[in-house]
Amino acid sequence: MGNLKEYEKIVGKDVLAEIQTKVKKLRHKHIVSISSTYQGGGVAEILNSIVILFNRAGLDFGWRILHGSHDFFKITKKFHNALQGQKIHLTQKKKNIYYETNKRFSEFTHIGTYHDLVVVHDPQPLPMIDFYKKKQPWIFRCHIDLSQPNLEVWNYLKKFIKKYDHFIVTKENYKKKLRIPQLVMRPAIDPLSIKNRQVSDRTITKYLSGHDIKQDKPIISQISRFDRWKDHTGTIRIFESVRKKVNCQLVLLGSFASDDPEGQKIYGQIKKKVEKSNYKKDIKLLLLHSDILVNCLQRASAVVFQKSLKEGFGLTVSEALYKGTPVVASNVGGIPLQIINGMNGFIHEPKDFKGFVASTIKLLKDENLRTQLGKRGKEYVRDNFLITRLMLDWLNLFGVYLAKK
Repeated sequence: MGNLKEYEKIVGKDVLAEIQTKVKKLRHKHIVSISSTYQGGGVAEILNSIVILFNRAGLDFGWRILHGSHDFFKITKKFHNALQGQKIHLTQKKKNIYYETNKRFSEFTHIGTYHDLVVVHDPQPLPMIDFYKKKQPWIFRCHIDLSQPNLEVWNYLKKFIKKYDHFIVTKENYKKKLRIPQLVMRPAIDPLSIKNRQVSDRTITKYLSGHDIKQDKPIISQISRFDRWKDHTGTIRIFESVRKKVNCQLVLLGSFASDDPEGQKIYGQIKKKVEKSNYKKDIKLLLLHSDILVNCLQRASAVVFQKSLKEGFGLTVSEALYKGTPVVASNVGGIPLQIINGMNGFIHEPKDFKGFVASTIKLLKDENLRTQLGKRGKEYVRDNFLITRLMLDWLNLFGVYLAKK
């Protein structure tokens, strides 16, 4: 990540000039974001870039990380799953732990007269608004697929959301019946981060070989947190069918988010599935967090999978497309925003295993098609999903509220 000027060659002078103009109007304003983790997942990915870039552009932008116990994060993970449609036993004890953890965090997180605007990300710190004398606008940004939430959890969380001034979601069909304004805002990737910047073939070979990933046969990869919604076992099933037709390999690279206690369990299930596979010698399962390895693997892959069952957006899709690698993914959540079927990749319903297999084999056997889709994918992401675009979206909203003060 560089200073804003370094993005000029990618997005052009006009975009940067617009950002600087809007920042100047907010020069003496103080904004803070609150989220639940510093790394692991799309929220942390975005904030790690956008907070720094705003500060380098001249906007005072802070970031607080909620401190919670293992029990707290077990509960908020259940909330996350429930908001994506899963059943939950919502007890008073769960509510108490959730609420009291936010109360405790508020006692050593001073948000008050210094801050002109507060942005809260996802349900973990949602109740924070209860513990301050509200003197500024509060915005709630939910990154989760809310298309079919568990109504018991939604109705419980909604009583906090209604206290906010604005509610932001990723897709139009994530909006809910609320009396506060709602806005659709698409996530974005940072083209100059370690994960996305241009790297040499030599660097790619260095990092792949360092993790015993050979390049003697085409690579299919899925790069995701080890989470039940990413359906790694489904990815393995698809690979096994593809492998019967084409000599290729599968690399599953992932890590755990600190706010997701289920990760270790899910990883164990995936590991067992790999060990039972007839093609286990062609499957590489890697548990580590390495942005440069992600970069190299996405560039070296012939095809990238994102076989999610639910997906708020799925930044890994845009990451791969930006590197010119076609993606075969599920037609869920925010993924269809990024993939135009047949134009820069292929999308299928999550249970359409035959469709996944057919599209993957088609791409593996047709290098020209991969090149065409890769070129279009990079252009599409450059035009729609880069961090500078997201900065402008936020600045527009900040201007609406802070201009009133």
